[in-house]
Amino acid sequence: MIDFKKLGIFAGGVLFGTAGLKILSSKDAKKAYTHTTAAVLRAKDCVMSTATNIKENAEDILADAKDINDQRIAEDAEVIEDAE
Repeated sequence: MIDFKKLGIFAGGVLFGTAGLKILSSKDAKKAYTHTTAAVLRAKDCVMSTATNIKENAEDILADAKDINDQRIAEDAEVIEDAE
């Protein structure tokens, strides 16, 4: 016994898949893919620029913190010398 419902679903899937492939490989679809890829690349550039700025700021903060610690060590050394 042939189950026509399942056969119909299978045939519909094949037809939809074939039509889907033609739609996905059309000029308009390729144009949309190109624009989407260009937008992603622009977003990547923006994120990388922001990450670079954050890294530079973090390096500045680290350098300032080291300077503060060096000053405190020098001040503590002066206090110890004065106490002797």
